[in-house]
Amino acid sequence: MKLYYVYIVQCKDNSFYIGITNNLKRRPVNLKWFETFTNANEAIKIEKKLKGWSRRKKTALIEENWCKLIEYSKNYTQFGNDIDNIRESSTSSD
Repeated sequence: MKLYYVYIVQCKDNSFYIGITNNLKRRPVNLKWFETFTNANEAIKIEKKLKGWSRRKKTALIEENWCKLIEYSKNYTQFGNDIDNIRESSTSSD
């Protein structure tokens, strides 16, 4: 079974870069977060979603600060917690 990873790395200028790969072993990077998927289309979907997030929302994800992640979501009261959607997508891909 082929695995795909959506990841966030911190660049030298302190910015975040989000991508998808099937190999997390490339260096030099500062890997901050990743999620594993078995379905490339699901991984791409999550990658695109994360790219649209604010820096503080990405930081909340990296720090696993679920309360802040919800707070920083644009429409969290209407649409719920984005991390549940990420976890739901990744577990349904297994």
